[in-house]
Amino acid sequence: MEIRPILSAMLRNKTAPLLIAAQVALTLAIVCNALYIIQDRLATASRPSGADEANVSEIRFYPHRQIADVRGMQLRDLEAIRAVPGVVAAAWTNQVPLGRSGWSTSVRLEPDAQESPVDSAAQYFTPDSIIDTFGLTLVEGRDFEPGDVIETNPAVDRNQPEVAIITQAMARQLWPDETSVLGKPLYVGGEDNPPVRVIGVVEKLQTPWGNLGEQAEYSFILPMRYLDPFTRYSVRTEPGRHAQVMAEVEKVLLENSSDRVLLGRRTLAEARDQRYAGERLMAGLLIAVTVFLLLITASGIVGMASLWVNQRRKQIGVRRAIGARKADILRYFLVENLMITTGGIAAGIALAVALNNFLVAELSLPRLPVAYLGATMVAMWVLGLLAVLGPAWRAAAVPPAIATRTA
Repeated sequence: MEIRPILSAMLRNKTAPLLIAAQVALTLAIVCNALYIIQDRLATASRPSGADEANVSEIRFYPHRQIADVRGMQLRDLEAIRAVPGVVAAAWTNQVPLGRSGWSTSVRLEPDAQESPVDSAAQYFTPDSIIDTFGLTLVEGRDFEPGDVIETNPAVDRNQPEVAIITQAMARQLWPDETSVLGKPLYVGGEDNPPVRVIGVVEKLQTPWGNLGEQAEYSFILPMRYLDPFTRYSVRTEPGRHAQVMAEVEKVLLENSSDRVLLGRRTLAEARDQRYAGERLMAGLLIAVTVFLLLITASGIVGMASLWVNQRRKQIGVRRAIGARKADILRYFLVENLMITTGGIAAGIALAVALNNFLVAELSLPRLPVAYLGATMVAMWVLGLLAVLGPAWRAAAVPPAIATRTA
């Protein structure tokens, strides 16, 4: 098959090939970046939080009148919760993973440091065991003991514990060259605060906000009873009994005190769904756009190829009459389409890189991996060949006598 005659024929009628090439280029640039954004968003939404999400719930109450003994209320509530059959563990917590609201603070290695490897870390605190309640994996050190817990009343003091448990990701960020971080000091919050000593490391504990990148794992836990009348209890239940057990927990807590109202309860799996609803919606919309663009491009190639076949029926008949086989006609149209698609792909690669550079600068997205360009290139070649195959096959099937017949 001679490339030169095909190129000459395209140069005599440049409009149609240029339109198809431009459509291929635009489709490649958009689809390539869209597929990467889809993969990135779905991967972000599926990251493990470190907690036993299906079996852990949070239940929240707010007082409608002053609570005289907040500490006593918390202790009575937890005793009542733990007495419910099916409860594995329970704790008062200030926030939960992927809850979308909570506490954060800066963490420094020196008290007067102006900069820190961790500018913002999620600050969990509880007088109980978050490790047991959330179902976290302790990879180094120990959990809190009763003697580690301090009490603080936000209305009158700002006490700070002496020890903390941090995540592996935060440990790697703070001390990248250390094999063990136990005993290391941290400076949390204000410059006047004393150091906090690391006594344990958990594998994972996501922040309430589900930040992008490894910052989603920058969390630490403090052993502190926070005497706030607003209460949030995290409850872990036996598998398969969660709805039943939490309904009983809600009933027990409402009976335990009439000075508060229920704000709501949800599992951590439901918190995940709410946090990542936007990511899933974006992925769905981008999938729809991708499919639509591919269908439009394929339809354009089919339509243009069909038009070319009708315009060249006499030329096809002449070639068939002088000995061209069906395979020769079929190959002609396939090679022609391959040349046009390749030109569009070359322009599309440059456009895809430019679009990705814009997304990186404006939306802080990661760089587009070369593998996505390669996969999309192959997909566009295959799409082009499949789209032109039907019209090319019909062209090859035209008998010479019919194709050369004049009106």
